[in-house]
Amino acid sequence: MKKKAVNLMHAVLMMTLVVTLMVCGLGNTGVAQAAGVTITGSGGWNEAAYVKWAPVSNAEGYNVYVKPASAADSQYQRIDNELIRQYPSYWRADAVGLAAGNYVLKVEAKLSGGSTVSAVTGAIAVAAHDRSGFAFSAASTYGTGSGAYNDNGTLKSGAQVVYLTSDTAKTVTLDVKVSSSGGLQTAVGLGEILSLRQKGYDKTPLAIRFIGKVTADDLSGQLNSSGYLEVKGKNNYAEMNMTLEGIGDDAYAYGWGMLLRYAGNVEVRNLGFMLFPDDGISLDTGNVNVWLHHNDLFYGTAGGDADQAKGDGSTDMKKGSTYNTISYNHYWDSGKASLVGLSESAQFYATFHHNWFDHSDSRHPRIRVASVHIYNNFYDGNAKYGVGVTTGASAFVESNYFRHAKNPMMSSLQGTDALGEGTFSGENGGMIKAFNNIIADANSLIYANSNAGTAAANATSFDAYLASSRTETVPSSYKALVGGTAYNNFDTSVDMGVTAADIDPPGSVETIVTAEAGRMNNGDFQWAFNDATDDASYAVNEVLMAKIKSYTTKLIAVGGNANPTDPTPDPTPDPGTEQQVVHNFTSNGTASDFFNIQGALSTSKGSVSYNGLTLTQCLKFESSTSIAFTAHAASTLTLVFNSPDGTKVKIDGTSYPMTNGIVRVSLASGTHAITKDSVTNLYYMQLAY
Repeated sequence: MKKKAVNLMHAVLMMTLVVTLMVCGLGNTGVAQAAGVTITGSGGWNEAAYVKWAPVSNAEGYNVYVKPASAADSQYQRIDNELIRQYPSYWRADAVGLAAGNYVLKVEAKLSGGSTVSAVTGAIAVAAHDRSGFAFSAASTYGTGSGAYNDNGTLKSGAQVVYLTSDTAKTVTLDVKVSSSGGLQTAVGLGEILSLRQKGYDKTPLAIRFIGKVTADDLSGQLNSSGYLEVKGKNNYAEMNMTLEGIGDDAYAYGWGMLLRYAGNVEVRNLGFMLFPDDGISLDTGNVNVWLHHNDLFYGTAGGDADQAKGDGSTDMKKGSTYNTISYNHYWDSGKASLVGLSESAQFYATFHHNWFDHSDSRHPRIRVASVHIYNNFYDGNAKYGVGVTTGASAFVESNYFRHAKNPMMSSLQGTDALGEGTFSGENGGMIKAFNNIIADANSLIYANSNAGTAAANATSFDAYLASSRTETVPSSYKALVGGTAYNNFDTSVDMGVTAADIDPPGSVETIVTAEAGRMNNGDFQWAFNDATDDASYAVNEVLMAKIKSYTTKLIAVGGNANPTDPTPDPTPDPGTEQQVVHNFTSNGTASDFFNIQGALSTSKGSVSYNGLTLTQCLKFESSTSIAFTAHAASTLTLVFNSPDGTKVKIDGTSYPMTNGIVRVSLASGTHAITKDSVTNLYYMQLAY
């Protein structure tokens, strides 16, 4: 798990100040204005950085490059053309898939006649996403919810990228494996891409990047009959390795929702969901290691029931979906924010953290059966209730800030609910363990506590058990009044993917969450609720609804439309006529001008015959063993071992099994690392361009 290392808002404000000083000629060499290229803004976010510039009157197009701030200019990498966009008064480019660190972006304008001019930002601080919660539990199926990305934020080796705009949603193409022999079929349109992936043969990491406002009409023929984009696996918990993400601060799923079923290792991030049908994002049936984060959830389309005027669930999870994390989302006056559990009988797990429940009404979340960890959320003027438990659920609610949440925590048919709320349709109760929360201006909250000296102690009809420490186990004598369920103490017995060090103090929650929840740098949609009227109201805010319905994108065009003029790369090692770099541990040991090899050699692990060679010395793969290198173009890495089939080695954090002692992986250009998964012995390496 990683916590953010920088204050993003501070970084953005400081970068804007630097840019302003440079354009006015008051700074030094951090950000430049160069012969017609004027950078007007830049900044960092989580594993992404952006730059804005004024249009150049005689430019035929633009290219944008990124590199670590400390790297030589020869290390600039050109970002994809689709990441460059035109707006009415400026251009913008976003570099994504960056590990935490400092970066610079270079904007290059191609002028008529073939010449170019460029400008460079100052150092931009890029933070890491907070990968915490059950989606990252070591006990989960895949151990991560990062989808197409490594847990350091970079794309996985060999990952595919698809760009979706209002113009390309029906026409984008991708070759998808459709047979066990690796046969390919060219899918046309996003719907067919996802449909062919559902066959289960293609597990290649796939990043689907949405740009601008993509409407239901744009996706006509790509959605199911209920208006959902379906991300489905072949069967329960199928490995998908997929990320669906918005680019920049203005990507929208407008008029449609997202349905995940049978999906494993899927990430949905940085999207605004407006006027969705029924649910915004539905984790419906058999999902695992799903991570929903940094999304804006606005009003859905009104349903047929009185309580569906704002749509139904914003982010619902049910039917065996487990080990999932919902974090850093901004719920804008949602009616029913999140249902967890529908008709389950078996235990499952979920995490909610750092979400902004902004004047939303109820279900934050409402839980059946599940064990749910709820921490560091900002409950901001909630008209009905915060956390609700029924049907034997257990919830650990810690270090949240409840500001004018009418009923912060409730259990069915007891405590506050027994006073006449009637919120949970007569279902049996569940159990809440509460610790270190801030409760401000609540209507009702009834605690039970094993400390007889505590004023609100009530062992028979209560909303939550008030723990004296986060590791306290709740005595089995405290039970749901109806149903008799005791708290299962999952938080002290199961790996939740979070430690005490990852928990922010509740006094900091409002500041952190309001700065970081929702899309990049709070998105492009501006709205402020009136606490005096909106805190207690659960009616549709008609002015907000009108603004949502009238939202139009300011995006004009996608793509820089310039022929690439890549900076000169570092000299490529002499590849010979076969375009390859070879390392033989028998003849070369660990000495190499290309590979940075750390580890111990051995001549007692047996010998290997490969490609006419007899190899007798190997590199032992132990915890301290690593091999780092930079591929200067797309290439294939071949590793030769002497271990049984199925033994694994990690390449860029992903584990690959060997067959007949061989691991062969396609790599993109850039830096790569080989590390230990299983104990094994490496005799030979080849990188072929």
